[in-house]
Amino acid sequence: MNTADFRSGVRTWLDEHDLSPGSGAQSFKEEVAQLARVRRTLYDAGWMRYGWPAEVSGLGGPAVLRAVLGEEVTSRELADPGGYSMVEVLAPAMISYAPPALAAEMVPRLLNGTEQWCQGFSEPGSGSDLASLATRAVRDGDDWVVTGQKVWTSLAQFAARCVLLARTGPGHAGITAFFVDMDTPGITVRPLRAIHGRDEFCEVFFDDVVVPGDRILGRPGDGWQVAMDLLPHERSTCFWHRIAHLYTRLDRLLAEATVADDAALGASYLALHTIRCRSHATQQRLAADGQLGPETSVDKVLLATAEQQLFDTARDLLPGVVELTESPWRQEYLYSWAATIYGGTAEIQRNIIARRLLELGRE
Repeated sequence: MNTADFRSGVRTWLDEHDLSPGSGAQSFKEEVAQLARVRRTLYDAGWMRYGWPAEVSGLGGPAVLRAVLGEEVTSRELADPGGYSMVEVLAPAMISYAPPALAAEMVPRLLNGTEQWCQGFSEPGSGSDLASLATRAVRDGDDWVVTGQKVWTSLAQFAARCVLLARTGPGHAGITAFFVDMDTPGITVRPLRAIHGRDEFCEVFFDDVVVPGDRILGRPGDGWQVAMDLLPHERSTCFWHRIAHLYTRLDRLLAEATVADDAALGASYLALHTIRCRSHATQQRLAADGQLGPETSVDKVLLATAEQQLFDTARDLLPGVVELTESPWRQEYLYSWAATIYGGTAEIQRNIIARRLLELGRE
């Protein structure tokens, strides 16, 4: 199925099947339940299976079909783009690195909404500096015993599994990726209330957690490579979904603006159009050879800049809505503050651009 036919089919099907979350504000728990409902319904109808290999019950076709589906879902506001896009980060890691039987068993559970998963990477003191992580895994016969703490772990309180990085030796080669069942004894999850009023992030404690040896992704020491392979998916398809969501917010702002400022609105549109063009090129490169590198730091900076500019413009053109109400505008405006922090801070991304792309700062 080509991209145009797929998009047309998805749109027709979504027009005929109501997956909207309904009217009124949703709690975060209800948002996660809506996400599971959307995945389950799209999987049962076949749409969620396109772009994934048959080995994990997929229907094949290019990965760009997944980007198209996510764009339609998020632009219709059927599911939060962040939660929806976690599939694009975690499922490819399982397909590439998990034992084939484990991937075949587990990936469909994520695609069909039966389970939520989380990503145990960041730690206190080692967020953008992922290589400094301190959570340790020690071999105990055929098993591994994990001790440490993760933080900023999205949806951990709802997750059945976790793709976890732990230190098994020194340096980059001493990082190993594990696929951990979140109901294993010794795991404690504590949600964190963020400034925008949601408990999206959690801190997760691992106290002598036993992980079977057959739950390693790849081999011992492959964890850094697993993490690096996640980035192309996080900064291509996931970004594409986020951009589609931001365009819906621009449309809403155009409809609701009480102050006329064509220059500010034009600048917001231009910032979004710039990152959309850049993201489109990134997806084309990923589809062509599967290899992306430090150039995706440019995508990260452009997306964060566009998001913050858009919601700053909303604050200025909707007087008092952000400051004096509990509207969705307020929640998303506050969340936008984190755009230059999560997924690697803007400062880190600019350093990567300067040193690895522009070759600046070398003695």
